Amino acid sequence: MGSMPAPLTRYFSFHILSGIFIAKLRHFRHGLRMKVSVAIITRNEASRLPNCLESLTFADDILVVDSGSSDPTVSIAEEFGCRVLSEAWRGYAKQKQFAVDNCLYDLVLILDADERIPLETAEGIKGITQNENQLCAAYSFSRKNFFHNRWIRHCGWWPDRIVRLVDRRRGQFSDRLVHEQWLARGPVKALDFSIEHYSFRNYSDLIHKMEAYSSLSALEMLRKRKRVGWLPPITHGVWMFLRTYLLERGFLEGFDGLVISILNAGGSFLKYAKYREIRSDGSSGV
Repeated sequence: MGSMPAPLTRYFSFHILSGIFIAKLRHFRHGLRMKVSVAIITRNEASRLPNCLESLTFADDILVVDSGSSDPTVSIAEEFGCRVLSEAWRGYAKQKQFAVDNCLYDLVLILDADERIPLETAEGIKGITQNENQLCAAYSFSRKNFFHNRWIRHCGWWPDRIVRLVDRRRGQFSDRLVHEQWLARGPVKALDFSIEHYSFRNYSDLIHKMEAYSSLSALEMLRKRKRVGWLPPITHGVWMFLRTYLLERGFLEGFDGLVISILNAGGSFLKYAKYREIRSDGSSGV
């Protein structure tokens, strides 16, 4: 069989080389993914931080901002290769904003030390980093809240959707004292992935949060200077119990559901009661 004419040989050689070049270029572009920082604020989280950090194998930068831990939290973070900054407590929103501002990269995953990223969610985050041109201002996740080693699906604890992956160039935290939120300047996409949350180890943790958050909520109300009589603490407390236990089907969670419903009601009652106390004695020491 005769050899291929020279012009035809050059034609096929050119297209073969072009195909190889395009394939290499696509592979190169694929490798140019966005890098991801993770921002975590801590104080005495030595018992829960390791599980959180072990789930962050996809992260390019992990920043832990610690506010005076007396346990091995800082040394644990350093052993995992995290960058660690010590910063006096500023409040939830300001502390998290400080952490986001000091990350190395603009795409930031904001986590608490009691949260974990499942493998499926990690893969989903990696997929987002491959499409910088389609990057949204922020992304929200559903959150699986666990208590006594089981997933609580009722009491308003699921799906508990929350914004956690953000483009820090297009947003910032609100200035609320409690229940801080990321305010995105642009579209927020709801992802079909979840974060695992192990916030409460026992009933004492639930009570501690009820006490702390009701105080902060009362101070938040003080900013608005609302008038509150003696009846609202009662009506809000009763309504919160009915909503949590009946409308949000807390009764399906057994005794834990009853305790959660009662403490939700207690938190709502104390929020208004403490606010009345502040207004009556002019003190903010709730």
